[in-house]
Amino acid sequence: MSWFSNKLGIDLGTANTLVYVPKRGIVLNEPSVVAVSEEDHRILAIGLEAKNMIGRTPDSIIAYRPMKDGVIADYKVTEAMLRYYMDKAMGKWTFSKPEVVVSVPAGVTSTERRAVIEAAIKAGAKNAYVVKEPILAAIGAGIPIYDPVGYMIVDIGGGTTDVAVISLGGIVASTSVKCDKSAEDLKIKIGSAIPLDEELSAIVKGRDFISGLPRSVEIKTNEIVKAISKELRDMIKAIKDVLQETPPELSSDIIDRGIIMTGGSSMLRNFPELVFRRTGVKATLAKDPLYCVARGTGIVLEHLNTFKKSIIAKR
Repeated sequence: MSWFSNKLGIDLGTANTLVYVPKRGIVLNEPSVVAVSEEDHRILAIGLEAKNMIGRTPDSIIAYRPMKDGVIADYKVTEAMLRYYMDKAMGKWTFSKPEVVVSVPAGVTSTERRAVIEAAIKAGAKNAYVVKEPILAAIGAGIPIYDPVGYMIVDIGGGTTDVAVISLGGIVASTSVKCDKSAEDLKIKIGSAIPLDEELSAIVKGRDFISGLPRSVEIKTNEIVKAISKELRDMIKAIKDVLQETPPELSSDIIDRGIIMTGGSSMLRNFPELVFRRTGVKATLAKDPLYCVARGTGIVLEHLNTFKKSIIAKR
């Protein structure tokens, strides 16, 4: 772990938290999960260890995600989680407090932004800055956000999908929609945004809802297509809504340059093709889409003066 740097970028997600150290890259990628004792609310485990407890713990232990829809649902537990990730990334022999950039969804309120700042400071940050996820995703995807040109970014995270048009360093039009992270591994492994002629399949093990007994079933691609169709329709509607809000001059830029897709769920098979079919605008996946927001936090940290217009809250 890097204890040489006193700067950390944190992609604080509903599903996973990634920590980026400038010049070293991503040093941590763990589930945003905390295991708590129900009796005295003592924190027992954080991250991967806590995730492994989900569904396997006695009634006296609760394993859950303190982030909901990309914002803090449980302040004290989120603070403890941030402290754990910061300590793990910095190394326990580091005594200087780090400067921290934290990502937040585009639609968060000023109160929610302040909560993130306060949690980061209490977790041990010297200074904390908050930047909206679509801006960070665009920076991490290599988009020159300060150009007088319109770019559309679709960032599909664990709890929210952010759709934004960015120009001259700011968000011109945007919306956020909630999205379901359930069975995410299965969706990426065999799922698709459009039906396939040659389906993939996987064996899923679990408990039969009716009999209560353990059972294995085979799931095929087009079953997943059907199961996630509403979720995908909501995302496409969000993209169309933002396109309709976008000034004509910037719309022509987006038609020329296409839509850039980031976030883990953007890697769903044939997703860019579905976006093109429904909107008529070409869509492409950014390089390493899962890491764009985290990479963006690192770039902002290295060039704080350059990106100071994009910082929406700081302390």
